[in-house]
Order: sequence, then C-alpha cells, then structure tokens
Amino acid sequence: MTVTVSVADLAAGIAGVRVLDVRWRLGVPDGRPAHAEGHVPGAVYVDLESELAAHPGPGDGRHPLPNRAALQEAVRRWGIDDGDPVVVYDDSGNAAAARAWWLLRDAGLSDVRLLDGGLAAWGAAGHPLETGTVTPEPGTATLRESTLPTTDTDGAAAWPDRGVLLDVRAAERYRGEVEPIDPRAGHIPGAINAPTTENLAPDGTFLPADALKRRFADLGVEPGVDVAVYCGSGVTATHTIAALQIAGFSATLYPGSWSQWSTDATRPVAT
Repeated sequence: MTVTVSVADLAAGIAGVRVLDVRWRLGVPDGRPAHAEGHVPGAVYVDLESELAAHPGPGDGRHPLPNRAALQEAVRRWGIDDGDPVVVYDDSGNAAAARAWWLLRDAGLSDVRLLDGGLAAWGAAGHPLETGTVTPEPGTATLRESTLPTTDTDGAAAWPDRGVLLDVRAAERYRGEVEPIDPRAGHIPGAINAPTTENLAPDGTFLPADALKRRFADLGVEPGVDVAVYCGSGVTATHTIAALQIAGFSATLYPGSWSQWSTDATRPVAT
C-alpha cells in the first residue's frame, strides 16, 4: 500500500480526494486558527485532541486511541464515504497527520496517504491556499474493527527480548536529560532511540525508501525482526511506522507510549 502522495499528484486529482488538515503541535494543540488562515483547497480541519484521541483516564497516557463509534462519527463528519481516497497533511513534517493516517488505515479505509512534504510542499509548488472553514456534507463511511497491531505496557516491557523497540522522541528526552511534559524522564529499558525527525529530508519530505531502509538497518531492523514503536503519547510513533512501511517493514504501535509508562511507578526507567 502506497504511504505518500506527491503535491503534483494531489493537485492533479484533488477534485476526487477527501483532504484532511491535521495541524497540531505539542505546544499549540489547536490548529483551527492556522487552518482558517490558509489550507489546501477543500481540506477539512481535524482536531487531534478530540477526534483522533479519546479522553484519557487514569494510567491511559495522554492520547488514547478513540473508540470505533467515536471515530466513525468523526469520519462521517469529515465527509468521507466508503471508497473515498483520503489525503492527510499538517505543517510539521506529517508528525501529527500520521496519527490520522494510521487510525484510518487501522479502521479499514483502503486508500489513505500522507501528503509528502505537507503544507510547506504545497505552498512551495505554487499552489493556492483556501481560507475560512470547510464544512462538508456528512459522509457514510463504515469503519471496520482494528486491522493494525498494537501492544500494551506489558508487551512493550517484554519487546526488547523478542525484537526491536524504537523510541522516536528527541534524543535528549530519550536520554532523560529533559522531560517537558511527562512524570519521569528517560526511556523504556532496552529501547533504541530513533528520532522521528530523522525520517525526513531537509525539505520535509520522507527520505527515499533505500535511505530509510539503511537508517532502520543501523537500528537493528531487518526482515524477520519484530518491531514496535513508541513516542511521548502515541502520536509521532505513527510517523515512524509510516517510514518503516516505506522502507518495506511493518511495525506494532504502543499507543500509551512514554506518557503511560512513566505514570506507573512500578515500571523501571533507563537513562
């Protein structure tokens, strides 16, 4: 399954594509103002906090996966019908958009792709932006039960004994030198650091498949090795799952990620 679509290909076929704007950043979670100021024409704003995550309960981590009923309601609100091709993007190298990409693929949508290079690439190619808010006619898409693999805290703890566990946060957070948001600093024992930013070329597009394959091979990822990925709260981990797929590998998501692990005082922390 193709992971990305180029700006040129989206521009050529945009009339038949549902486009989702998933702008979100750790310090700026509400992307609505930026969306209203300018977005890919026809793009519907998607709120990561309320539509791509459930409200966290005790010990859940910051961004639990939404349940199927809530996600289906959101998907229909975005105007998506069964069989619609969907393109998702953001303005942060697809680090947030990848969450929507993963969730929609997990829910059985057959054609969901990331806009390679995101909003910056769209603008750099000279394509126009649309302002205001997009409110589509409700869609009729029916979602399936989960189709992609996930693991829980116990599974993440045991993973380094069976394969490769990738921690895709910034190196200083992995090392435990800083922790801006979660209760404890450090990483899951046995996890290997693989910062999300290193999936991208300087222009914000994904590295070519062969370069990504070499990057992950250096981290111990090779055919036949089980790979799991976590981040701070299960958002940017999906970006590395996308990069792994471009390189020809599949991977399991630990949705609770560090925000769940670090709240459990019984879990060890490595620095």
